[in-house]
Amino acid sequence: MIKSIIKIGVGGGMGKIKIVIVDDSLFSISVLSEILTEKGFEVIGKASSLQETMEVVEDKRPDLVTMDMTMPGTDGLECTRAIHKIDPNIKVIIVSSMMDDEIVMKARENKVAGYIQKPVQPDEIATAIQRAMADEKLFDDLDELYLDVFKEVFSDNMNRIAKEAPSFEKEITANKTQVSRGISIVVGIIGKYCGSMIIDLSYETAEALTKCALKRESKNAEEALSMMGEFANIISGNACSLLNRKNKVFGFRVAPPTIFHGSSLKVSRILVDAKTITAKTIFGEICLDVGFKRGANEWM
Repeated sequence: MIKSIIKIGVGGGMGKIKIVIVDDSLFSISVLSEILTEKGFEVIGKASSLQETMEVVEDKRPDLVTMDMTMPGTDGLECTRAIHKIDPNIKVIIVSSMMDDEIVMKARENKVAGYIQKPVQPDEIATAIQRAMADEKLFDDLDELYLDVFKEVFSDNMNRIAKEAPSFEKEITANKTQVSRGISIVVGIIGKYCGSMIIDLSYETAEALTKCALKRESKNAEEALSMMGEFANIISGNACSLLNRKNKVFGFRVAPPTIFHGSSLKVSRILVDAKTITAKTIFGEICLDVGFKRGANEWM
């Protein structure tokens, strides 16, 4: 049984998140204030110019500021820089009708914590705020939980194929580089925290697993490799979906798997502190390597 992860509340465990709204439209301020209040946040101030922004932030010291991109005599990025001069720990989320690759890139460069396009969807902005305010406790909860999630998903899918669940050896902290058994499938993970999953196994194990899944011999090596790529995709996708259901702030998504194979292949782990465990299956050993990086995140 996988333990439940602690949900981050609107206050990140520290009471309500205090928010200042910066926008030159009184209508937008009114709409956004109503949405944020209904979602359980505390709106403590508003501003419509650079000077007003500096004054209200200096006075109120909010946890987070929602920032319009276009305002008379200034813009959201100039206001963001001014806020961070007052307190670099204050999070800023852009809320603007404008959104393109260049603006998003400039927002990132100015340490913006999120970007929402108008018209604002209540759930979208609530999740963006929670994601921006998630603290070290959230990563610690993830770190305690994720290997069990991946192990459970791996076992469930192996059981579907072979009608027999694998056994697992003791978890180890692997070296950065290790000799592969022959085939390594790497899946990148993005979201609140970036991560990766690597499945490593021998050609013989891949062939036996493919034969059981297809109920026939594989036509060629490429078919077995394709089967293992899809297997890795299912494991990573199912596990990340389960983590997202535990806490939607994670927002995990997986990239298409990349397959490496060869007789003298070495596996260079993307995350040095990843957790590695070996599954004993009726087809042979399969190594499962999973890790997430503290502080690395994608906010879009």
